[in-house]
Amino acid sequence: MRRRKATDSSHSSTDVREGKEKLRLKQEVGLISGVSLIAGTMIGSGIFMSPEWVLHHMGSPASSLLIWGACGFLAMFGALSYAELGTIIKESGGEYIYILRIFGSFPAFLFAYTSVILVRPAGLAAVCLSFAEYAVAPFYPGCSSPPIVIKCAAAACILLLTIVNCLNVRLATSVMNVFTAAKLLALLVIVVGGLVLLTRGQTQSFHNAFQNTTAGVGAVGVAFYQGLWSYDGWNNLNYVTEELKKPEVTLPRAVMIAIPLVTCLYLLVNVSYLAAMTPSELLSSGAVAVTWGDKVLGRWAWLMSLSVALSTFGSSNGTFFSGGRVCYIAAREGHMPDILSMAHVRCLTPSPALLFTSAMSLIMIMSGNFTSIVNFFRYVRVSFLLAS
Repeated sequence: MRRRKATDSSHSSTDVREGKEKLRLKQEVGLISGVSLIAGTMIGSGIFMSPEWVLHHMGSPASSLLIWGACGFLAMFGALSYAELGTIIKESGGEYIYILRIFGSFPAFLFAYTSVILVRPAGLAAVCLSFAEYAVAPFYPGCSSPPIVIKCAAAACILLLTIVNCLNVRLATSVMNVFTAAKLLALLVIVVGGLVLLTRGQTQSFHNAFQNTTAGVGAVGVAFYQGLWSYDGWNNLNYVTEELKKPEVTLPRAVMIAIPLVTCLYLLVNVSYLAAMTPSELLSSGAVAVTWGDKVLGRWAWLMSLSVALSTFGSSNGTFFSGGRVCYIAAREGHMPDILSMAHVRCLTPSPALLFTSAMSLIMIMSGNFTSIVNFFRYVRVSFLLAS
């Protein structure tokens, strides 16, 4: 492994004269992979779990759909701002590198350690635990899966992602593309099923659709929080800007394709849920997608559990892919140990940074459960935002 040196063009001739070879991560992320990274990370377990909570806080189907659309607009505005930053500052690292270049070293240092040691590993651990719950559920019909089995499955997921991402960038992006296509297909199945129900006249949920709408600011804010959680990941492509092919073109195009696509799918999926279930049925459902599958797909309802497992696995791969780059860039800038700024000579992947992220996530999985990790994740993020 060799450390990639952050040099500009004025140093190129010096490096050649001294016989030094600069090692760079390859620009192997194209438009399709960029769209997959954004959409694949955004579409995790949120759209399968959050609809009931958005409806619970808003009180009516129509207002909940407005929240989903508004969340999509907010994500789009944020992503367009990041796209502009990414075309001006063509460096990987996302928020970290923007804070470093605009506000200086100290706030960037705080962000790096908060993100690399706490936020990113906690987010990855939570998504992998969610994947594990759905993956092992078919082996324990009629009862809860043992926590130790869930944790072992989540750990195996992280180790598999570590191997894939350390071996080859193209392999990691191929996995993203395949799983993004699978989860889009799953959402299309839900959309088509909902359209069929609507054509058969199952529109009772949309009669007096604004009735019982909540007007309280607090309830609307919590509903926005639940909806925005499902859109989390819209900024992931900015973490790998240096690995994009023609970033000034690919970055804004990927944003303009991925986020409207996800927003439209989220809205149509929610319409499908409401076509299959009344608001009261949706609110009483522990897993909306599974309940929808039981009502619409019959004996093929197991496909929904499989879809959620595939969706969360693909989302965890995107989170891991981008999270390792934050660690790598922070080390390259001197804010983390030097060894984490090294890249594998043959594979050209930031292997030490990926291994460190994996280790931190494994520690969190073994020391907590899904609820405690999510609460910890939220607490750290809110605390950092208040401090900054």
